[in-house]
Amino acid sequence: MNKSKPIIVSASRATDIPAFYGDWFMDKLERGHCSWINPFNGKKKRISFENLRLIVFWTKNPEPFIKYLNRIDEMGYNYYFLYTLNDYEEDGLEPNLPSLESRIKSFKKLSTILGKEKVLWRFDPLILTEKIDINNLINKINRVGERIQKYTKRLIFSYADIEKYNSVKKNLRQKNISYIKMSKKDKHNIAKKISELNKNWHLEINTCAEDVELERYGIYKGKCIDDKIMINCFYEDKKLMEYLGVSKKFNINSESPKNLKDRGQRKECKCIESKDIGQYETCMHLCYYCYANKNPKKVKHNLENHNYHLDTIC
Repeated sequence: MNKSKPIIVSASRATDIPAFYGDWFMDKLERGHCSWINPFNGKKKRISFENLRLIVFWTKNPEPFIKYLNRIDEMGYNYYFLYTLNDYEEDGLEPNLPSLESRIKSFKKLSTILGKEKVLWRFDPLILTEKIDINNLINKINRVGERIQKYTKRLIFSYADIEKYNSVKKNLRQKNISYIKMSKKDKHNIAKKISELNKNWHLEINTCAEDVELERYGIYKGKCIDDKIMINCFYEDKKLMEYLGVSKKFNINSESPKNLKDRGQRKECKCIESKDIGQYETCMHLCYYCYANKNPKKVKHNLENHNYHLDTIC
């Protein structure tokens, strides 16, 4: 895929575009291009939407963006949502999110508009702290799952890997949050309990970029940018199917016959290739476990002074 003229855009792993930058995104979509700054070398790159056929939205609060969906439909783009819906409200890990109740309502609303196959539930990350033990964590997952399991077909999760990110360790320490590193036994125990919950939900359950093998619990390594979803939901889009290597007679319950793995992601990530257009240090949810905001004070300052927008850099 030509990443300057992508077929698939990810919006975004790096920031919550639907929650905060919907107007920016729609303006760029109308113009047919945006800019993206490489976080490793600081160089700005023009991203054309000339070949764009699919957008994957990542969000914790889609409510401000729902008003734009009809316009995206009119423009002829395909899309689906990865909706992270956690229950860390009482733990203060996600300080700038709307209430859990309102986010559950938004999940149901979005699913009713798009269909449950296009709204995937992420409970991510799964984190243990001195106040959140395994049973408490499972109860949190259950409280959300019982409310939304009829409005989605898939649950995606990953285990918090705090040790990889010094900035995250620092942010948690500054907030006096003592996390607990998960053992392999912990991970299997959690997976087993999630599997037991799923006996009532009947969801497809996937892990995100995890190396632990959980197939014995009916939990499989998944793709968030997923060709199977694209084939199942958007198989009438000839250009998208051509990119995926799918013919009219292809079994729509299968994956692409091509090897489209995104080699720019972590080794264990199975997502197919896409172009992410988000920027680090711009998500105003300010979740303490997030690696995308190394300097929350900077983001918070800009938030309080209303002087920050993706337009300032893109």
